[in-house]
Amino acid sequence: MGLDYLKRILTAKVYDVAIETPLEPAHSLSLRTGNHVLLKREDMQEVFSFKLRGAYNKMAHLTPIQLERGVIAASAGNHAQGVALSASKMKCLATIVMPTTTPALKIDAVKRFGGEWVNVVLFGDSYSDAAAHASELAQAKGLTFVHPFDDPDVIAGQGTVGMEILRQHQGPIHAIFIAIGGGGLIAGVGAYVKQLRPDIKIIGVQTVDSDAMAQSLEKHQRVTLAEVGLFSDGTAVKLVGEETFRLCEQYVDGIVRVTTDEACAAIKDVFQDTRSILEPAGALAVAGLKQYAAEMGLQNQTLIAISCGANMNFDRLRFVAERAEVGEQREAIFAITVPEERGSFRKFCDLLGPTNVTEFNYRMSESAKANIFVGIQIGNRAQADELQQRFIDSGFDALNLTDDEMAKLHLRHMVGGRSSMANNELVYRFEFPERPGALTKFLTALNPGWNISLFHYRNHGADYGRILVGIQVPPADHAEFDKFVQQLGYPAVNETENPAYKLFLK
Repeated sequence: MGLDYLKRILTAKVYDVAIETPLEPAHSLSLRTGNHVLLKREDMQEVFSFKLRGAYNKMAHLTPIQLERGVIAASAGNHAQGVALSASKMKCLATIVMPTTTPALKIDAVKRFGGEWVNVVLFGDSYSDAAAHASELAQAKGLTFVHPFDDPDVIAGQGTVGMEILRQHQGPIHAIFIAIGGGGLIAGVGAYVKQLRPDIKIIGVQTVDSDAMAQSLEKHQRVTLAEVGLFSDGTAVKLVGEETFRLCEQYVDGIVRVTTDEACAAIKDVFQDTRSILEPAGALAVAGLKQYAAEMGLQNQTLIAISCGANMNFDRLRFVAERAEVGEQREAIFAITVPEERGSFRKFCDLLGPTNVTEFNYRMSESAKANIFVGIQIGNRAQADELQQRFIDSGFDALNLTDDEMAKLHLRHMVGGRSSMANNELVYRFEFPERPGALTKFLTALNPGWNISLFHYRNHGADYGRILVGIQVPPADHAEFDKFVQQLGYPAVNETENPAYKLFLK
């Protein structure tokens, strides 16, 4: 069966729609990992993913009668776009069933690629619902089902990615890293590469919450997941293919599981090297490569990651940027408990020294102790443990929240609220140059007789940082406070009369 796949891949019909994508060096990633990292840029296809290879190859092998009847597919994303473009090229009617929850962006893309040859049907809340409905329609109308991964012709089409890699880089390759959803891409690439270059490792990458293939390979049988994580929606598959599982058992050397934060960091890595923005599934291979290289202590090896898709929803970019620093192990997040008394704030900031603060949230508490939510830039995860111990040794209770999902997703935006203790509170917005020490300069210039009652700061990567601060200033000191604001030299806006502040914080 293996030799059959070699022939299928060598004779696959994909280049009517697909381009031979470049294999590009990732200079920054190479420097950081100590290896020669190459990216196979499948995100540069017309539909921004590899999926059109398998879809077109499947349709190109249909009989004239099958093409005349039409095809049907179920997909919420990249496969749908691949089938749509293929249908338009081949002048074949295609019905594409998508869940009702599919973003309008993706529905519009399918219609754009398919034009008059595509009919979009919205059905159900999930891919499983859409797929079941597509199967019913296929039987009722005699349509040919174009499976997103579990089909020999689809697998062979995806396998042409592996064929190109070996042609483009004929020197030593330690490993190729490939994202896994249903397994079509890794099955095809593995089937080709392992027969010609068995020395090259084929490493799959999945998210920790959508690891159906990893669990299936561990148990030597296909495992159906009850739930899958939706951040990497392109790989959110509950049950891998029967044929893809068989091929993965034969050709895959290992699977790396990565977190959402690590996927976000990988998106940032690829952006820094290429100025392209991958979707989460498209960046999984890079995240896996980084983890594998670190765990194995690899140096001076050639490592290839397939950047397999760039259909990113724009509204996800804020989340990605927020989580990338943690995923890169460059930000640690802590809950620090300090005595609710004058000077505690300053003492804590002195303890931070030259470290770069990425976030600082505080609201005066009703109790004798204050809780501060703080993010700190670090060089590696070990530094987070060192910082925590430094806080504890200095008498502060410190809870490391770096791996706490609720804290990262929700709590950081909810710290605050009203405080009956915040008498004589003035609220100001300040802007200051985004560099280490700017926060300390602000606190040093503050009159020790004025108590900080509210503080919110988040580094957004801009040249200027922005803070919202509440300071308890007796009315008799207002003139002195105005002088302090002027001498500080930072742009400032008085928000004490802001109606939103009065509603939610006063």
